[in-house]
Amino acid sequence: MKSRQNLTLILLLTTFVLLAVSSPLVHLLVEAWWFESVGFEDAFWTRIRWQILIGAVTFIVYGLFLGGNALLAMNLSKTLPKVNSVWNRSLNALEYQGLGNYADKLPKYAIALAVILASVAAAVASVASWETVLKFLQASSFGRSDPIFQRDIGFYVFRLPFYEGIQRWFLVLLGAGFVGAVVLYNLKGMLFRGKNWQYALARPIKTHLSLLLAAIALLLALGFWLGRYKLLYSGDGAVFGAGYADVHARLQAYWLMMFVTFALAILLIVSLWRRGLSLPIYGIIAYFVIFTLVDGAYPWLQQQLVVEPNELAKEEPYIAYNIEATRQAYDLNRIQTQNYSPQANLTRQDLQANQSTLDNIRLWDYRPLLSTYRQLQEIRLYYHFKDVDIDRYTLDGDYRQVMLSARELAYRQVPTRAKTWVNQRLKYTHGYGLAMSPVNTVTPNGLPELFIKNIPPTSTVDLKLTEPAIYYGEETDSYIFTRTRTEEFDYPQGDENALTRYDGKGGVPMGSPGRRLAYAYDFGNLKILISNYFNQTSHIHYHRLIADRVKQVAPFLKFDRDPYITVIDGKLEWIIDAYTTSDRYPYSEPVTHNNLLGAIAQEEDIQPITAGDINYIRNAVKVVIDAYNGTMRFYVVDEQDPILQTYRKIFPDLFEPSEAISPEIRAHFRYPLDLFKIQAKMYLAYHMENPDVFYNREDLWRFPLEIYEGTQQVKDPYYMIMRLPQAESEEFVLISPFTPVNKDNTIAWMAARSDGENYGNLLLYEFPKQVLVYGPSQIEARINQNPEISQQLTLWGQEGSRVIRGDLLIIPIEESLLYVEPIYLRAEQGELPELRRVIVVYENQTVMAKTLDAALETIFGEASPQPAARPVTGDIQSALDLHQKAQTALQQGNWSLYGQYQKQLGNLLEKLNQ
Repeated sequence: MKSRQNLTLILLLTTFVLLAVSSPLVHLLVEAWWFESVGFEDAFWTRIRWQILIGAVTFIVYGLFLGGNALLAMNLSKTLPKVNSVWNRSLNALEYQGLGNYADKLPKYAIALAVILASVAAAVASVASWETVLKFLQASSFGRSDPIFQRDIGFYVFRLPFYEGIQRWFLVLLGAGFVGAVVLYNLKGMLFRGKNWQYALARPIKTHLSLLLAAIALLLALGFWLGRYKLLYSGDGAVFGAGYADVHARLQAYWLMMFVTFALAILLIVSLWRRGLSLPIYGIIAYFVIFTLVDGAYPWLQQQLVVEPNELAKEEPYIAYNIEATRQAYDLNRIQTQNYSPQANLTRQDLQANQSTLDNIRLWDYRPLLSTYRQLQEIRLYYHFKDVDIDRYTLDGDYRQVMLSARELAYRQVPTRAKTWVNQRLKYTHGYGLAMSPVNTVTPNGLPELFIKNIPPTSTVDLKLTEPAIYYGEETDSYIFTRTRTEEFDYPQGDENALTRYDGKGGVPMGSPGRRLAYAYDFGNLKILISNYFNQTSHIHYHRLIADRVKQVAPFLKFDRDPYITVIDGKLEWIIDAYTTSDRYPYSEPVTHNNLLGAIAQEEDIQPITAGDINYIRNAVKVVIDAYNGTMRFYVVDEQDPILQTYRKIFPDLFEPSEAISPEIRAHFRYPLDLFKIQAKMYLAYHMENPDVFYNREDLWRFPLEIYEGTQQVKDPYYMIMRLPQAESEEFVLISPFTPVNKDNTIAWMAARSDGENYGNLLLYEFPKQVLVYGPSQIEARINQNPEISQQLTLWGQEGSRVIRGDLLIIPIEESLLYVEPIYLRAEQGELPELRRVIVVYENQTVMAKTLDAALETIFGEASPQPAARPVTGDIQSALDLHQKAQTALQQGNWSLYGQYQKQLGNLLEKLNQ
């Protein structure tokens, strides 16, 4: 009977364990297959090996220590007289119920179970530290030191987190041991009231608990030693980082508390030879009193009595440390500042000299354009445009800025009756093609001119799509199957549908019964196992969402919120920017810190790419994902970043060097919008390098405001093609203007370059402070105050149309500024915005016309006729010169200049052909 009960118990425990571990093990197997299919199995197993190692070490150490600690407590309690305790009463109750056989074993089983559960919990929690451990082992140097302790920044980024983690690991271990011992002794009645209401302990128990407390005290002393370095992240001073009170009071307090805590540990050991508990109790009380005075009161008094009456004089060097560190951490030192003094002398000749800039003024705001794309180009209800991306291409010899959007499959929009498992997983598997239009052209109906449109895609330019299917994208959030016994839906074709079979590199083989069983279990769907549609060549595609896909491979990187689609060699490729970040850069102001930037950042909700208080960021990696095959390539674009250098040591096969980037892919790299927003946000204050000016907030900037659909909002940075002042040719740049706090005039504008060798260069053009340069909100006010424009906008609104005022663009040309704002009309019940007017503001002139050219002609007059053709001999020589210049620009990777030379060469050859 007894053996049968034991067998039943063993079977139940075995079943429970199998159920508990089977799900994570199967999921681990499924993930391993996926990593193998995408070629990053080494990166996967590196993480898993270290997670297993860290978890196993934690489980063993915690299990041995806690188990030994509990066993010691049990053995010590046996040497003492029995008392009327909860423990003994419980055992007596078991014997009274006829369960005497369990009376001796149950406590042991209960303690063993508690130890195992505590060890498992600790092991699971420790697994997350795999990255901290590996970064410690493969640490890199920043080549810069902090100003207080003179340690390399790499110590704070890579080593200090590890030391802190080890200290916490042991502290939790000893704390759990102490609590467990106290609980056991209390259950067994070994903690009891003595005379004068003091706790009295037997000598063995006192020895056990005192040694545990002494060990905890030593770890707390280590914590104070490490805590000195954390003062460099203090937020209590005038700026982020250690201030005067931190360095002159709290740092000394930490040194003192380290010795006081060490003394407490010695006191607890000495008390073993003294009777009673008065010595350890008074020692602990004295410790907390000293801690309160030294760590709390003393720094507070120093701040109130010494610092605040003379704050600038005391904090000035620490403000300088903060400014320098913040500029280094956000790469603001690379910003090249130039003076820009706008002149009121822009002429028609100047406009003609900058015709490429005018041809690329973005008249189409991405918000109304997205509605237009959805109305005109979604074609079927199961297709969806998620957002509009901005890029540039050389099309028919012209360097053009374009807007484009991927036509992805949105299965959620399929009618309910058609939502079958076969349709969702086997039939409707991919999106198809994209819509592309130039930023500046409009049809007579006020709609965008589409370069690429329709299904199958048709193109009016020399850019063709040879593989338009989108199996991996921004909305592909469900798993699908390919190479099954049924064909997939490809695209609509009249009354019938075109069908296809996937022939790419993506997906994981799942044709075998064992794999089908694993996927059925992991995805919780029995149909995967029993369906007759699968064969030995069938594949399953999961982690198809771009953001999820890259995070699976590199969870230690931060990724841009918006992947953008490109057409490269006829294929659709996604590009997403990846960032290395840290919250451990000494003295650097965190992005979300409110002491300094809160008042101006809350108004400008720029939504940084990361949650948490990061205070260091680099765009070190760009990831290119094939929309058809799902292949991923992690390209290094910042070889000097120490954090990326460490990751490359940890994962040597994950990243590809910058030399591996093809010119075709590099031509579509752009300066990341999210990084630019973060840098611009920090620059609002950190353009002030003088500590006195910084302390008094004399020159704080903010992002300008504009009006969109009748609502005032923060103006986002915008991409455009333009010729920067003193530059030789037009290029693709990202621009953001700035205004002073509490003022509306423009004080400066920042540009990030994206083309060729100039990629990543940041420029700031600062206006003279004594000259008024209109800001966006002032221009909006001038537009509102123009009687003709205001009257026309009001009239349209009364006629049942909704007026949408698009993005107000500031266009620097030569040494002048043009302001351009498109006006869209949309029916109250419609979703098809039409571009109907363009407003141009220059100096004191405000003009609204049907086209940009018409508005410019009103202000600057008609364009002058083209000059007469040169003699044919000169034209031939010019053609040869242009060809040579184009080849030189191509070799240098300057695609903007190459496109211009090609365009000029094409025009010249056409003239020669006439």
